[in-house]
Amino acid sequence: MKNTVYIYTRDLKRIFTNWAMIIIVLTLMILPSFYAWFNIKASWDPYGRTEGIAIAVTSEDEGSTIRGQHVNVGKDIIATLKKNKTLGWTFVSKEKADHGVKHGDYYASIVIPKDFSQKLGTVLQDRLEKPVIIYKVNEKINAVAPKITSKGASSLTQQISEKFVKTANGAIFSVFNELGITLQRDLPTIQQVEQRIFELENRLPEIKKVINEANDTTQKAGAIVSKAQAALPEVERLTADGAQMTQQLNTFLTKSDEVLKTAEPTINETLHRVQQRALGVQELKNQLMEKDIAPAEVNAAAEQLKGQLTKQIADTGEVLTFLTDLNALSQQKVLSPVINDVKGVNTLLQQQLSDVNSLQQQTKNGDVPNQSVLDRFSSRTDQAVSRLNALTNSYASTIVPAVEQAIKEGKDKTASANSLLDEANKSIPDVSNVLSKTASGILLGQQELGKIAKDFPRIEQNVHSIADKIREFQQKENIEDIINLLKNDVQKESDFFAKPVLLKEERLYPIPNYGSAMSPFYTTLCLWVGALLLVSILSVEVADEERFKSYEVYLGRLLTFLSIALVQAFIVTIGDLFLIKTYVVDKVPFIFLGLLCSFVFMTIVYTLVAIFGNAGKAMAIVLLVLQLSAAGGTFPIQVVPAFFQAINPFLPFTYAISMMREVVGGMLADIVRKDVMVLLCIWLGVLLVGIFLHKPLSKTSAKLTKKARESKLIH
Repeated sequence: MKNTVYIYTRDLKRIFTNWAMIIIVLTLMILPSFYAWFNIKASWDPYGRTEGIAIAVTSEDEGSTIRGQHVNVGKDIIATLKKNKTLGWTFVSKEKADHGVKHGDYYASIVIPKDFSQKLGTVLQDRLEKPVIIYKVNEKINAVAPKITSKGASSLTQQISEKFVKTANGAIFSVFNELGITLQRDLPTIQQVEQRIFELENRLPEIKKVINEANDTTQKAGAIVSKAQAALPEVERLTADGAQMTQQLNTFLTKSDEVLKTAEPTINETLHRVQQRALGVQELKNQLMEKDIAPAEVNAAAEQLKGQLTKQIADTGEVLTFLTDLNALSQQKVLSPVINDVKGVNTLLQQQLSDVNSLQQQTKNGDVPNQSVLDRFSSRTDQAVSRLNALTNSYASTIVPAVEQAIKEGKDKTASANSLLDEANKSIPDVSNVLSKTASGILLGQQELGKIAKDFPRIEQNVHSIADKIREFQQKENIEDIINLLKNDVQKESDFFAKPVLLKEERLYPIPNYGSAMSPFYTTLCLWVGALLLVSILSVEVADEERFKSYEVYLGRLLTFLSIALVQAFIVTIGDLFLIKTYVVDKVPFIFLGLLCSFVFMTIVYTLVAIFGNAGKAMAIVLLVLQLSAAGGTFPIQVVPAFFQAINPFLPFTYAISMMREVVGGMLADIVRKDVMVLLCIWLGVLLVGIFLHKPLSKTSAKLTKKARESKLIH
């Protein structure tokens, strides 16, 4: 050990007493730091300065007309990119873009074709075509630039897609919103339709009966017409005596037809008007039936009821007068049942008016409305609504046939008179023609009734099916809930479907710039390069080596190399922190771990050269190359080929870079302890090899070196 210290101290003395040697050693101490500092600073923030990467952009989009509106998506894209400073977007013609990409003026080009807007609009058509953006890249200019330009192109297409989805969804949800508003506005009508379908379902047996009766009636009418045609010769004999009577009856028939044409829709309209007012009365009745209603509110409601009831009484009176006059023409008094129904409704309305007057009189005196009067009024209101519903629902099947029957009886009388009293023989052919057409009409009516009777089972089944579906829907769904769903916020729903999932990024160990993130790799690398410089400039051999034992020479000169290497590590780590301002969380451990890396690397490189001479230098360089690829310093080890993944656990760089990354981003003690232990084990193993194998292996390599020097090509 004494000789080892002697060799070390002698080396230091020779360095400090020789000014040229001082300059060389200082240069060797500082020079590796520049390797780290320049690389770290050069890669400080490469992705933050991409505005200098030129990308040619060309739009040939001719636009398209979508739903009557002209759109040009390519023009909109150009306008958006002009505001985007992420990359160096340059707007040129297609020819200039192609030439520039080939000759390196632009790293890539983006061309928007002529049919871009047209294909984008096919989403509203039966045949969909995806629009295409043409992206060209010159990959020989730079290895990284194509990745950056590709990211820009991908981001552009993503923005277009998101904007298109958002716009399309906005249109769809606007329609949904309008649909919800429309459904809410038409909800009373929808509910009324449901009620009518249920009423139709209940009246299907009655309708079937009416169809069968109508069929029988047309058959009887056909027989009557046949008899009239047979009686035409008798008419010719009686024409002279009945001229005046025939003229009067014909005039009456003409007037009856005119009345009939206007009477049916008038009666129907009047009854429906009375029915609607009756429903309004029923709603006001519900208000009167509420508990704790104030007398003033009762009086106001009663005033509205009086107006409604007065109009209903007048309308039903007009219908009653008309039906009574028309019924007088009929021998069978076919309108009597209808007249009785209308009279009943009119009577109920008058009784309701009387009840309302009583209620109003009570509230004017400040009294609470009499409950018995309210109950009686409520009962009569419900009866009136029920009877009016029955009248309007049976209008087509009961009232219209009855009115037609009354007029028909008048026609039958005229037909009999015409058969007996025709004004002249010239009228006989006309009557014959009329009867012939009537017979044809009756025959046609019989055919149509036959079709209706034939189709009725299918119609009946469809009505039952619709009613069942409505009941099923009412059990499972609430139409008001659907309306509320459709009436949601259009903008929020459109934004949601354009970006249904948001990425929330949490950076556990944030490093503000790329250069700081790469500092563990470049700092570690420069320490290995520094060790190589030392063994290239300084000799590992001792001049009077024969005086000392082999391990003493090995250890003595190793101490000299380690001293210089530690200064190298100190300079580079201090420079990282304070000269180029590298981001480091744990600064003091960063310095000490840098010293440890240099200590281990110098031992490895020195041992290789001390044992194998120049061949050892080559080994150190080969080991450096392998570590550049297999230590995971730049790319994740998982993405490199299998060979490099296999040797990764055996390389010093693997653990040196790992522990330096820990102190840069935020140290986890267990990881650092593991890495330090592995590096110390490597250092101990290399040291033992140098101590025990230095003498036998160095003799073999010395012979090889001596022979090689005879060539006068190496020193």
